[in-house]
Amino acid sequence: MPLVPFEEITHLFAEFEHTAFRLETRRGYATDRAGERFQAFQRGFDPRPEPEHPWNVNVRDKAGQGAHFSRIRIVDEPPTDGQLFLIATAAGNVAAGEDIRVISRAVADSVGLPDYDFWLFDSRVLVRMHIDDTDTTTGVEVIEDPAAVLAACRARDTSWALAVPTAQVWAQVRPPV
Repeated sequence: MPLVPFEEITHLFAEFEHTAFRLETRRGYATDRAGERFQAFQRGFDPRPEPEHPWNVNVRDKAGQGAHFSRIRIVDEPPTDGQLFLIATAAGNVAAGEDIRVISRAVADSVGLPDYDFWLFDSRVLVRMHIDDTDTTTGVEVIEDPAAVLAACRARDTSWALAVPTAQVWAQVRPPV
């Protein structure tokens, strides 16, 4: 499958009808590390929710239409700085209507979850993320092959049954203030 720029699939986030699910497998993301919120987090400041961020606005809009965003984050023990940042920022996404849960890498490995990030739209379209060694997305594959989509659905369902809400994990791993 040819890689396309991520920007070419962003319309899927507004056009899906029922469900958009993300599996996050990385220990951090270059886009996060480059941002001021991450830098402030590294200095000990909790990230403030951004209710008017376009992502959260879209999540609220889709929720109002009856659609559902969810994601599973695979997290190391102990979590990396990048994973801690994602756990800390999840509250804003959850407030917008996204359901974000966490599963340990050991559990993810034991049940054979994929080792790559993906989005799954309406259990019909799989967008496999290609991310390089610097944690930068280099492109995505849009896959509609039924076998690949079914495997992603199984990964989603398996991980969901084993994951815990992000707020519960944050309460356990939050750095001391």
